[in-house]
Amino acid sequence: MDDAVERANAVSRALLFTPGVSRLPDLDPRATPEMSDKVDAAAHLIEVDERLSALQERLWAEGVGGGRRRIVLLLQGMDTSGKDGVIRSVAGALNPQGVSVTSFKAPSAEELRHDFLWRIDRAVARPGYLGVFNRSQYEDVLIVRVHGLVPESEWATRYQRINDFESRLSDDGVVWVKVMLHISPEAQKERLLARLDDPTKYWKFNPADLAERALWTDYAAAYDELLQRCSTDAAPWYVVPSDHKWYRNWAVSHLVLGALEAMAPQYPVADFNVAQQRRLVEAAP
Repeated sequence: MDDAVERANAVSRALLFTPGVSRLPDLDPRATPEMSDKVDAAAHLIEVDERLSALQERLWAEGVGGGRRRIVLLLQGMDTSGKDGVIRSVAGALNPQGVSVTSFKAPSAEELRHDFLWRIDRAVARPGYLGVFNRSQYEDVLIVRVHGLVPESEWATRYQRINDFESRLSDDGVVWVKVMLHISPEAQKERLLARLDDPTKYWKFNPADLAERALWTDYAAAYDELLQRCSTDAAPWYVVPSDHKWYRNWAVSHLVLGALEAMAPQYPVADFNVAQQRRLVEAAP
């Protein structure tokens, strides 16, 4: 096992959320497990990006050859936690043809006519793809819970339904990389002010974010419960400290690398006579 794989495995172990052992309030959003130097992290990412690109090509080829496997990188976090930044960082190293990104906003009228998992199921990456969810099915036990959009008797049933949904897709070849981007209220405040200090970032600021910020304690409790109830063997959760943007991007890239290395996607074997086809190509005018 080479250094990059060992490092990816160490990051996965350090950031894995273990129900009954881990507690979100105990996790420091300023921490940088397995990497303390920003310059070293940038150097590592060069190697990681090269490996991600090579492994993604193999996964894509495997899918073209009829394989069912795919990855879903699921990102959750409070406003300004860096979901868009992570997507740019990870997806920037990959062939865009093999990447699908879905941002889940407030559900449309059509989506509301269906079960809450309907729109999620429709967006799951096709075989061979690396799919990214910017928010996800977990909004239905986060914002729905915090704002009381449905009765507790309804949202409380959704944890097990989500687990069953993820397990079913895992059996069909989906590898889940579920990441909570964990930031502090202090870091969020700094990032909101930075948006107001820069006219080119006004478009990122939403006054409604302040109303959500006022519910920080409620969201923290909702996040802790979903982590406790929905980090499973089939679809574990990872909590990535995200006060430092450089660490956040470094860590998530290593989580995806670790997942791809464990999958070890393979190029499909030829379903034709290679020697015969070579002779035909050589003989062609």
